[in-house]
Amino acid sequence: MTVTFVSNYINHHQIPVSNVMYENLGSDYAFVQTEPMEEERVKMGWGLKNGRPPYLLELEKDEEECKRRIAESDVVIFGGTEREDLIEERLKAGKSIIRYSERLYREGQWKAISPRGLIKKYHDHTRYSNSPVCLLCSGAYVADDFEIIRAYRNKRLKWGYFPEFRESSEEERRNKKDGAVLRILWAGRFLKLKHAQDALEAVAVMDREGIPFEMTFIGEGECGEELKAFTQENHLTEKVRFTGFLSPSEVREEMDKADVFLFTSDFKEGWGAVVNEAMNSGCVVIASHAAGAVPFLIKDGVNGRIYKSGDVVSLTDALREVLTNDGLRKAMSKEAYRTIATQWNPKEAGRRLLKLCESMKTGEVVFEKEGPLSAAEVIPEKKMYQYVRGKTNGT
Repeated sequence: MTVTFVSNYINHHQIPVSNVMYENLGSDYAFVQTEPMEEERVKMGWGLKNGRPPYLLELEKDEEECKRRIAESDVVIFGGTEREDLIEERLKAGKSIIRYSERLYREGQWKAISPRGLIKKYHDHTRYSNSPVCLLCSGAYVADDFEIIRAYRNKRLKWGYFPEFRESSEEERRNKKDGAVLRILWAGRFLKLKHAQDALEAVAVMDREGIPFEMTFIGEGECGEELKAFTQENHLTEKVRFTGFLSPSEVREEMDKADVFLFTSDFKEGWGAVVNEAMNSGCVVIASHAAGAVPFLIKDGVNGRIYKSGDVVSLTDALREVLTNDGLRKAMSKEAYRTIATQWNPKEAGRRLLKLCESMKTGEVVFEKEGPLSAAEVIPEKKMYQYVRGKTNGT
């Protein structure tokens, strides 16, 4: 079986699954990179640190070979790039394609009323809904966006990003987290969509209530100075530190030491791979319901906590509960690790993706029972908070 994965560029969130594909398919697997990585991402440590993968092809350097692979492979996995021209002939010929996508309307579903946008979506997606094409939904809100344009009904599957999985024992994780006080961590770019201010306001309440903690913010960005000013004004400088950007490996080291990870992004966050990574480290993730990864990865009160996006009171209440209830925190930490170890890891995702590719050679979509590549339900974003809370409670 020959498989080609086409995306804008390869990064540390995609390499682990690609490695699994290559281990199973050898030279019959290729990853086609359609453009260079943005300089900002390179500075953040997203570049290739361990050498060039043997399966990587770059469109700008070897266009002929890339296009040959795309045309002749049994299955092409395509997403994260605007280069629809690369698969147009394949689509017209009725050859198998597995699309993957984050949200179409992360800025708001009202944008679906644009006639020009609908024509584009019909051209790229809707007219091929009865073809041997299925959709990997990289986020919980993707299925609803594609329902609006009536594309890939009954062929939408849960997907996401799968950073490196690090195996550890419960004792090893506990020893790394054995600090004098509980450690809280936040990591990302200081952008408005990520709402780091909400995390800072929540820990300020913990400080006023006398609940001991240490807080670390990893990252830089446009909101950084405001965050540092708030820290000084609220006399938090001895408990809150800012590290600036760290490399991906350094971020993982901080996660290993942290007890709680706060993830405060809104609906503009398509996935949020730091959630996978923090859970892998046994952190109890307290997360906004709006980010794409959260409803797929977290079961509220079981392996983490979910609060309503933008509701700082709800976030604060969840943080207080996790910091002051040792038994609950330890139980959720254990379940967080188990969720990644058993389902949402590169090896398992790669195994399932190979199985799907095999079935897609004949145009058949095979769904898993749960986790990656299970059916992606259509849940309107306005009802998602009630859905994720209700599903956890079995309703």
